[in-house]
Amino acid sequence: MAKDDTGRLHVTVKTGGKRKLSSKLWLERQLNDPYVTQAKRDGFRSRAAYKLQEIDDKHRILKMGQSVVDLGAAPGGWSQIAAKRVGSVSGKGKVVAIDLLEMPEIPGVTFAQMDFLADDAPDRLRAMIDGGVDVVMSDMAANTTGHRKTDQLRIIGLVENAAAFAAEVLNPGGTFLAKVFQSGAEAELVTQLKRDFATVKHVKPAASRQDSSERYVLAIGFRGTPGGYERQ
Repeated sequence: MAKDDTGRLHVTVKTGGKRKLSSKLWLERQLNDPYVTQAKRDGFRSRAAYKLQEIDDKHRILKMGQSVVDLGAAPGGWSQIAAKRVGSVSGKGKVVAIDLLEMPEIPGVTFAQMDFLADDAPDRLRAMIDGGVDVVMSDMAANTTGHRKTDQLRIIGLVENAAAFAAEVLNPGGTFLAKVFQSGAEAELVTQLKRDFATVKHVKPAASRQDSSERYVLAIGFRGTPGGYERQ
Protein backbone atom coordinates (compact mmCIF):
# COMPACT_ATOMS: atom_id res chain seq x y z
CA MET A 1 0.00 0.00 0.00
CA ALA A 2 1.05 3.61 -0.62
CA LYS A 3 -0.55 6.98 -0.03
CA ASP A 4 -2.07 8.93 -2.91
CA ASP A 5 -2.00 12.71 -3.39
CA THR A 6 -4.81 13.17 -0.87
CA GLY A 7 -3.02 11.22 1.84
CA ARG A 8 -5.32 8.19 1.61
CA LEU A 9 -3.83 4.71 1.46
CA HIS A 10 -3.83 3.38 -2.09
CA VAL A 11 -4.28 -0.35 -2.70
CA THR A 12 -2.35 -1.84 -5.61
CA VAL A 13 -3.60 -5.12 -7.08
CA LYS A 14 -0.92 -7.47 -8.38
CA THR A 15 -1.21 -9.01 -11.81
CA GLY A 16 -0.70 -12.68 -12.32
CA GLY A 17 -2.58 -15.88 -12.88
CA LYS A 18 -5.66 -15.52 -15.06
CA ARG A 19 -6.44 -11.94 -14.07
CA LYS A 20 -6.48 -9.61 -17.09
CA LEU A 21 -5.12 -6.07 -16.92
CA SER A 22 -8.63 -4.64 -17.35
CA SER A 23 -9.86 -6.73 -14.40
CA LYS A 24 -6.88 -5.60 -12.32
CA LEU A 25 -7.55 -1.93 -13.07
CA TRP A 26 -11.29 -2.29 -12.31
CA LEU A 27 -10.61 -4.06 -8.99
CA GLU A 28 -7.96 -1.50 -8.05
CA ARG A 29 -10.34 1.36 -8.80
CA GLN A 30 -13.10 -0.25 -6.71
CA LEU A 31 -10.80 -0.86 -3.75
CA ASN A 32 -9.59 2.75 -3.80
CA ASP A 33 -12.97 4.38 -4.42
CA PRO A 34 -14.14 6.31 -1.31
CA TYR A 35 -17.77 6.04 -2.45
CA VAL A 36 -17.53 2.24 -2.53
CA THR A 37 -16.18 2.26 1.01
CA GLN A 38 -18.83 4.72 2.19
CA ALA A 39 -21.63 2.69 0.57
CA LYS A 40 -20.62 -0.33 2.65
CA ARG A 41 -20.65 1.78 5.81
CA ASP A 42 -24.05 3.32 5.02
CA GLY A 43 -25.68 0.04 4.01
CA PHE A 44 -26.22 1.00 0.36
CA ARG A 45 -26.02 -1.72 -2.24
CA SER A 46 -23.92 0.32 -4.65
CA ARG A 47 -21.94 3.55 -4.89
CA ALA A 48 -24.58 4.68 -7.42
CA ALA A 49 -26.85 5.53 -4.48
CA TYR A 50 -24.79 8.68 -3.89
CA LYS A 51 -25.34 9.83 -7.47
CA LEU A 52 -29.11 9.88 -7.04
CA GLN A 53 -28.76 11.34 -3.56
CA GLU A 54 -26.69 14.25 -4.89
CA ILE A 55 -28.97 14.85 -7.87
CA ASP A 56 -32.04 14.90 -5.64
CA ASP A 57 -30.39 17.14 -3.03
CA LYS A 58 -29.87 19.73 -5.76
CA HIS A 59 -32.94 19.32 -7.97
CA ARG A 60 -35.59 17.97 -5.53
CA ILE A 61 -37.10 15.42 -7.90
CA LEU A 62 -38.18 12.95 -5.19
CA LYS A 63 -40.99 14.11 -2.93
CA MET A 64 -42.90 12.48 -0.10
CA GLY A 65 -45.86 10.43 -1.31
CA GLN A 66 -44.73 10.08 -4.94
CA SER A 67 -44.80 6.97 -7.11
CA VAL A 68 -41.39 6.09 -8.55
CA VAL A 69 -40.18 3.51 -11.07
CA ASP A 70 -36.53 2.43 -11.09
CA LEU A 71 -35.64 0.79 -14.43
CA GLY A 72 -32.75 -1.67 -14.43
CA ALA A 73 -32.74 -1.36 -10.67
CA ALA A 74 -30.40 -4.17 -9.56
CA PRO A 75 -28.55 -4.20 -7.23
CA GLY A 76 -30.89 -1.56 -5.77
CA GLY A 77 -28.89 1.48 -4.67
CA TRP A 78 -31.21 3.96 -6.38
CA SER A 79 -34.31 2.18 -5.09
CA GLN A 80 -32.97 2.46 -1.53
CA ILE A 81 -32.64 6.24 -1.85
CA ALA A 82 -36.04 6.62 -3.52
CA ALA A 83 -37.80 4.53 -0.85
CA LYS A 84 -36.50 6.82 1.89
CA ARG A 85 -37.27 10.05 0.10
CA VAL A 86 -40.84 9.31 -1.03
CA GLY A 87 -41.75 7.59 2.24
CA SER A 88 -42.62 4.20 0.77
CA VAL A 89 -41.04 2.49 3.80
CA SER A 90 -43.87 3.95 5.89
CA GLY A 91 -46.51 3.50 3.18
CA LYS A 92 -46.69 7.14 2.01
CA GLY A 93 -45.23 6.69 -1.47
CA LYS A 94 -44.54 3.80 -3.85
CA VAL A 95 -41.34 2.54 -5.43
CA VAL A 96 -41.33 -0.18 -8.08
CA ALA A 97 -37.97 -1.62 -9.12
CA ILE A 98 -37.81 -3.38 -12.50
CA ASP A 99 -34.97 -5.57 -13.71
CA LEU A 100 -34.28 -8.70 -15.75
CA LEU A 101 -32.06 -9.90 -12.90
CA GLU A 102 -33.25 -11.02 -9.50
CA MET A 103 -32.84 -8.50 -6.70
CA PRO A 104 -32.99 -9.15 -2.94
CA GLU A 105 -35.86 -7.48 -1.10
CA ILE A 106 -35.60 -3.82 -0.10
CA PRO A 107 -37.97 -2.34 2.52
CA GLY A 108 -40.57 -0.12 0.86
CA VAL A 109 -39.75 -1.37 -2.66
CA THR A 110 -41.89 -3.63 -4.84
CA PHE A 111 -39.71 -5.65 -7.21
CA ALA A 112 -40.83 -6.86 -10.64
CA GLN A 113 -38.53 -9.20 -12.52
CA MET A 114 -39.51 -8.38 -16.08
CA ASP A 115 -38.41 -6.73 -19.31
CA PHE A 116 -39.59 -3.11 -19.39
CA LEU A 117 -39.49 -3.35 -23.20
CA ALA A 118 -42.25 -5.96 -23.25
CA ASP A 119 -45.48 -4.72 -24.82
CA ASP A 120 -47.48 -5.36 -21.65
CA ALA A 121 -44.90 -3.79 -19.29
CA PRO A 122 -46.63 -0.37 -18.96
CA ASP A 123 -49.99 -2.00 -18.16
CA ARG A 124 -48.41 -4.36 -15.63
CA LEU A 125 -46.69 -1.45 -13.95
CA ARG A 126 -49.85 0.65 -13.75
CA ALA A 127 -51.63 -2.29 -12.15
CA MET A 128 -48.86 -2.62 -9.54
CA ILE A 129 -48.87 1.09 -8.72
CA ASP A 130 -52.63 1.45 -9.15
CA GLY A 131 -52.31 4.59 -11.23
CA GLY A 132 -49.72 6.80 -12.87
CA VAL A 133 -46.09 7.44 -12.05
CA ASP A 134 -44.43 10.65 -10.87
CA VAL A 135 -40.79 9.75 -11.55
CA VAL A 136 -39.17 7.27 -13.95
CA MET A 137 -35.45 6.89 -13.38
CA SER A 138 -32.78 4.74 -14.97
CA ASP A 139 -29.13 4.12 -14.14
CA MET A 140 -28.88 1.44 -16.81
CA ALA A 141 -25.96 1.13 -19.20
CA ALA A 142 -25.98 -0.99 -22.35
CA ASN A 143 -23.47 -3.81 -22.77
CA THR A 144 -20.46 -2.51 -24.67
CA THR A 145 -18.61 -4.03 -27.63
CA GLY A 146 -15.51 -1.84 -27.62
CA HIS A 147 -16.52 -0.24 -30.91
CA ARG A 148 -17.19 3.39 -30.03
CA LYS A 149 -19.94 4.23 -32.53
CA THR A 150 -21.75 0.95 -31.97
CA ASP A 151 -21.61 1.43 -28.21
CA GLN A 152 -22.91 5.01 -28.46
CA LEU A 153 -25.89 3.82 -30.52
CA ARG A 154 -26.62 1.04 -28.03
CA ILE A 155 -26.46 3.42 -25.09
CA ILE A 156 -28.71 6.02 -26.73
CA GLY A 157 -31.11 3.31 -27.92
CA LEU A 158 -31.52 2.06 -24.36
CA VAL A 159 -32.20 5.59 -23.05
CA GLU A 160 -34.68 6.26 -25.87
CA ASN A 161 -36.55 3.09 -24.92
CA ALA A 162 -36.57 4.17 -21.27
CA ALA A 163 -37.95 7.57 -22.36
CA ALA A 164 -40.62 5.85 -24.44
CA PHE A 165 -41.64 3.79 -21.42
CA ALA A 166 -41.72 6.91 -19.27
CA ALA A 167 -43.98 8.65 -21.80
CA GLU A 168 -46.47 5.80 -21.45
CA VAL A 169 -46.68 5.79 -17.66
CA LEU A 170 -45.81 9.28 -16.36
CA ASN A 171 -48.38 11.59 -14.85
CA PRO A 172 -48.54 15.14 -16.27
CA GLY A 173 -45.75 17.12 -14.59
CA GLY A 174 -43.68 13.98 -14.07
CA THR A 175 -39.91 13.58 -14.16
CA PHE A 176 -37.54 11.40 -16.20
CA LEU A 177 -33.91 10.83 -15.15
CA ALA A 178 -31.52 8.60 -17.08
CA LYS A 179 -27.84 7.90 -17.48
CA VAL A 180 -26.24 8.85 -20.78
CA PHE A 181 -22.65 9.28 -21.93
CA GLN A 182 -21.42 12.50 -23.45
CA SER A 183 -21.44 12.23 -27.24
CA GLY A 184 -23.04 13.75 -30.29
CA ALA A 185 -25.41 10.79 -30.61
CA GLU A 186 -27.96 12.06 -28.10
CA ALA A 187 -29.05 15.24 -29.92
CA GLU A 188 -32.25 13.64 -31.22
CA LEU A 189 -33.11 12.30 -27.77
CA VAL A 190 -32.68 15.72 -26.17
CA THR A 191 -34.77 17.37 -28.91
CA GLN A 192 -37.63 14.93 -28.26
CA LEU A 193 -37.40 15.37 -24.50
CA LYS A 194 -37.56 19.15 -24.90
CA ARG A 195 -40.80 18.76 -26.83
CA ASP A 196 -42.39 16.65 -24.12
CA PHE A 197 -40.94 18.16 -20.93
CA ALA A 198 -40.87 21.73 -19.68
CA THR A 199 -37.20 21.59 -18.63
CA VAL A 200 -34.35 19.38 -19.88
CA LYS A 201 -30.78 19.57 -18.60
CA HIS A 202 -27.64 17.50 -18.14
CA VAL A 203 -26.32 16.88 -14.64
CA LYS A 204 -23.13 15.24 -13.39
CA PRO A 205 -23.05 14.47 -9.66
CA ALA A 206 -19.73 14.46 -7.83
CA ALA A 207 -20.13 10.71 -7.22
CA SER A 208 -19.75 10.11 -10.96
CA ARG A 209 -16.13 9.34 -11.66
CA GLN A 210 -14.55 12.46 -13.08
CA ASP A 211 -12.58 10.54 -15.71
CA SER A 212 -15.82 9.09 -17.10
CA SER A 213 -18.04 10.63 -19.80
CA GLU A 214 -21.04 9.50 -17.75
CA ARG A 215 -23.68 12.12 -17.04
CA TYR A 216 -27.45 12.19 -16.58
CA VAL A 217 -30.26 13.73 -18.57
CA LEU A 218 -32.93 15.21 -16.30
CA ALA A 219 -36.31 16.05 -17.84
CA ILE A 220 -38.86 17.78 -15.57
CA GLY A 221 -42.49 18.73 -16.18
CA PHE A 222 -43.90 16.05 -18.48
CA ARG A 223 -46.51 17.60 -20.74
CA GLY A 224 -48.43 14.38 -21.19
CA THR A 225 -47.91 14.12 -24.94
CA PRO A 226 -49.26 10.70 -25.97
CA GLY A 227 -47.20 8.60 -28.35
CA GLY A 228 -44.25 10.96 -28.29
CA TYR A 229 -41.73 8.17 -28.67
CA GLU A 230 -41.39 4.96 -30.60
CA ARG A 231 -39.66 2.00 -29.00
CA GLN A 232 -36.51 0.81 -30.71
